[in-house]
Amino acid sequence: MSDDRERDAALAGAVRMREQGHPGRARERLVELAERYPEDAEVAYQTAWVHDSLGLEAEAVPFYERALGGTGLSPEDRHGAFLGLGSTHRILGSYGAAVRTLRGGLEEFPDDPALHAFLAMALYNDGDAREAVRLLLRTLAATSGDRGVREYRRAIEHYADDLDGVHEAHEGEQEAES
Repeated sequence: MSDDRERDAALAGAVRMREQGHPGRARERLVELAERYPEDAEVAYQTAWVHDSLGLEAEAVPFYERALGGTGLSPEDRHGAFLGLGSTHRILGSYGAAVRTLRGGLEEFPDDPALHAFLAMALYNDGDAREAVRLLLRTLAATSGDRGVREYRRAIEHYADDLDGVHEAHEGEQEAES
Protein backbone atom coordinates (compact mmCIF):
# COMPACT_ATOMS: atom_id res chain seq x y z
CA MET A 1 0.00 0.00 0.00
CA SER A 2 2.81 2.46 0.78
CA ASP A 3 4.26 1.74 -2.68
CA ASP A 4 0.99 3.00 -4.22
CA ARG A 5 1.09 6.17 -2.14
CA GLU A 6 4.74 6.67 -3.02
CA ARG A 7 3.99 6.22 -6.74
CA ASP A 8 0.99 8.57 -6.56
CA ALA A 9 2.99 11.28 -4.77
CA ALA A 10 5.95 10.97 -7.16
CA LEU A 11 3.65 11.09 -10.21
CA ALA A 12 1.72 14.09 -8.87
CA GLY A 13 4.99 15.90 -8.15
CA ALA A 14 6.34 15.27 -11.64
CA VAL A 15 3.10 16.43 -13.28
CA ARG A 16 3.14 19.55 -11.12
CA MET A 17 6.72 20.25 -12.24
CA ARG A 18 5.68 20.02 -15.88
CA GLU A 19 2.66 22.25 -15.30
CA GLN A 20 4.81 24.83 -13.49
CA GLY A 21 7.20 25.15 -16.42
CA HIS A 22 9.94 22.68 -15.52
CA PRO A 23 9.49 19.97 -18.16
CA GLY A 24 13.15 18.90 -18.17
CA ARG A 25 13.11 18.06 -14.46
CA ALA A 26 9.68 16.49 -14.81
CA ARG A 27 11.01 14.31 -17.64
CA GLU A 28 13.83 12.98 -15.46
CA ARG A 29 11.38 12.00 -12.73
CA LEU A 30 8.85 10.53 -15.13
CA VAL A 31 11.44 8.41 -16.94
CA GLU A 32 12.53 7.02 -13.56
CA LEU A 33 8.89 6.28 -12.68
CA ALA A 34 8.31 4.62 -16.06
CA GLU A 35 11.30 2.36 -15.43
CA ARG A 36 10.05 1.54 -11.95
CA TYR A 37 6.42 0.98 -13.08
CA PRO A 38 6.70 -0.31 -16.66
CA GLU A 39 3.10 -1.60 -16.73
CA ASP A 40 1.57 1.62 -15.38
CA ALA A 41 -0.47 3.27 -18.17
CA GLU A 42 -0.86 6.57 -16.32
CA VAL A 43 2.87 6.92 -15.73
CA ALA A 44 3.50 6.04 -19.38
CA TYR A 45 0.97 8.64 -20.55
CA GLN A 46 2.48 11.40 -18.43
CA THR A 47 5.97 10.41 -19.61
CA ALA A 48 4.84 10.60 -23.24
CA TRP A 49 3.24 13.99 -22.62
CA VAL A 50 6.40 15.49 -21.13
CA HIS A 51 8.48 14.21 -24.04
CA ASP A 52 6.05 15.84 -26.47
CA SER A 53 6.15 19.12 -24.55
CA LEU A 54 9.94 19.12 -24.92
CA GLY A 55 9.80 18.45 -28.68
CA LEU A 56 11.07 14.89 -28.21
CA GLU A 57 8.29 13.32 -30.29
CA ALA A 58 10.16 10.17 -31.32
CA GLU A 59 10.89 9.41 -27.67
CA ALA A 60 7.22 9.99 -26.76
CA VAL A 61 5.88 7.29 -29.12
CA PRO A 62 6.75 4.16 -27.10
CA PHE A 63 5.32 5.74 -23.95
CA TYR A 64 2.06 6.61 -25.71
CA GLU A 65 1.89 3.06 -27.07
CA ARG A 66 2.51 1.64 -23.60
CA ALA A 67 -0.21 3.89 -22.16
CA LEU A 68 -2.78 2.85 -24.75
CA GLY A 69 -1.83 -0.82 -24.45
CA GLY A 70 -2.28 -0.80 -20.69
CA THR A 71 -5.25 -0.43 -18.42
CA GLY A 72 -6.23 2.11 -15.84
CA LEU A 73 -6.23 5.35 -17.82
CA SER A 74 -9.18 7.64 -17.22
CA PRO A 75 -11.29 8.26 -20.34
CA GLU A 76 -9.88 11.81 -20.48
CA ASP A 77 -6.28 10.54 -20.42
CA ARG A 78 -7.06 7.77 -22.90
CA HIS A 79 -8.50 10.39 -25.25
CA GLY A 80 -5.39 12.52 -24.72
CA ALA A 81 -3.14 9.55 -25.47
CA PHE A 82 -4.89 8.84 -28.78
CA LEU A 83 -4.70 12.50 -29.72
CA GLY A 84 -1.08 12.81 -28.59
CA LEU A 85 0.10 9.65 -30.34
CA GLY A 86 -1.79 10.44 -33.54
CA SER A 87 -0.45 13.98 -33.63
CA THR A 88 3.06 12.79 -32.82
CA HIS A 89 3.01 10.22 -35.64
CA ARG A 90 1.86 13.00 -37.99
CA ILE A 91 4.62 15.36 -36.88
CA LEU A 92 7.15 12.57 -37.43
CA GLY A 93 5.83 11.97 -40.97
CA SER A 94 4.29 8.57 -40.12
CA TYR A 95 0.99 9.51 -41.71
CA GLY A 96 -0.45 6.01 -42.01
CA ALA A 97 0.25 5.34 -38.34
CA ALA A 98 -1.34 8.70 -37.48
CA VAL A 99 -4.48 7.81 -39.43
CA ARG A 100 -4.71 4.36 -37.79
CA THR A 101 -4.18 5.80 -34.30
CA LEU A 102 -6.72 8.59 -34.72
CA ARG A 103 -9.29 6.20 -36.22
CA GLY A 104 -8.73 3.98 -33.18
CA GLY A 105 -9.40 6.98 -30.97
CA LEU A 106 -12.60 7.68 -32.86
CA GLU A 107 -13.77 4.11 -32.26
CA GLU A 108 -13.76 4.96 -28.54
CA PHE A 109 -14.68 8.65 -28.84
CA PRO A 110 -16.76 8.81 -32.04
CA ASP A 111 -18.12 12.32 -31.60
CA ASP A 112 -14.89 14.06 -30.62
CA PRO A 113 -14.23 17.07 -32.88
CA ALA A 114 -10.54 17.31 -31.93
CA LEU A 115 -9.88 13.73 -33.03
CA HIS A 116 -11.78 14.43 -36.27
CA ALA A 117 -9.69 17.55 -36.92
CA PHE A 118 -6.39 15.77 -36.32
CA LEU A 119 -7.55 12.84 -38.44
CA ALA A 120 -8.39 15.26 -41.25
CA MET A 121 -4.85 16.69 -41.09
CA ALA A 122 -3.33 13.19 -41.13
CA LEU A 123 -5.54 12.14 -44.04
CA TYR A 124 -4.48 15.21 -45.98
CA ASN A 125 -0.81 14.45 -45.29
CA ASP A 126 -1.41 10.83 -46.31
CA GLY A 127 -2.74 11.97 -49.69
CA ASP A 128 -6.47 11.68 -49.06
CA ALA A 129 -7.52 15.33 -49.39
CA ARG A 130 -11.09 14.41 -50.38
CA GLU A 131 -11.71 12.46 -47.16
CA ALA A 132 -9.98 15.21 -45.14
CA VAL A 133 -12.27 17.91 -46.53
CA ARG A 134 -15.34 15.70 -46.10
CA LEU A 135 -14.44 15.09 -42.47
CA LEU A 136 -13.75 18.77 -41.77
CA LEU A 137 -17.03 19.86 -43.36
CA ARG A 138 -19.01 17.30 -41.37
CA THR A 139 -17.26 18.35 -38.16
CA LEU A 140 -17.89 22.02 -38.91
CA ALA A 141 -21.56 21.36 -39.60
CA ALA A 142 -21.95 19.34 -36.41
CA THR A 143 -20.10 21.63 -34.03
CA SER A 144 -20.30 25.21 -35.27
CA GLY A 145 -22.18 27.80 -33.27
CA ASP A 146 -22.14 30.17 -36.23
CA ARG A 147 -25.66 31.11 -37.33
CA GLY A 148 -24.83 30.85 -41.04
CA VAL A 149 -23.26 27.42 -40.68
CA ARG A 150 -26.22 26.21 -38.62
CA GLU A 151 -28.62 27.61 -41.24
CA TYR A 152 -26.86 25.71 -44.04
CA ARG A 153 -25.96 22.62 -42.02
CA ARG A 154 -27.96 20.18 -44.18
CA ALA A 155 -26.44 21.54 -47.40
CA ILE A 156 -22.92 21.42 -45.94
CA GLU A 157 -23.43 17.83 -44.81
CA HIS A 158 -24.82 16.88 -48.22
CA TYR A 159 -21.95 18.45 -50.15
CA ALA A 160 -19.42 16.98 -47.74
CA ASP A 161 -20.43 13.59 -49.10
CA ASP A 162 -20.74 14.79 -52.70
CA LEU A 163 -17.87 17.24 -53.19
CA ASP A 164 -17.89 16.78 -56.95
CA GLY A 165 -21.66 17.06 -57.28
CA VAL A 166 -21.48 20.82 -57.74
CA HIS A 167 -18.71 20.51 -60.33
CA GLU A 168 -20.59 17.86 -62.29
CA ALA A 169 -23.79 19.90 -62.18
CA HIS A 170 -21.96 22.95 -63.55
CA GLU A 171 -20.38 20.86 -66.32
CA GLY A 172 -23.83 19.70 -67.34
CA GLU A 173 -25.07 23.29 -67.39
CA GLN A 174 -22.09 24.40 -69.50
CA GLU A 175 -22.65 21.60 -72.00
CA ALA A 176 -26.35 22.51 -72.30
CA GLU A 177 -25.44 26.18 -72.94
CA SER A 178 -23.00 25.26 -75.77
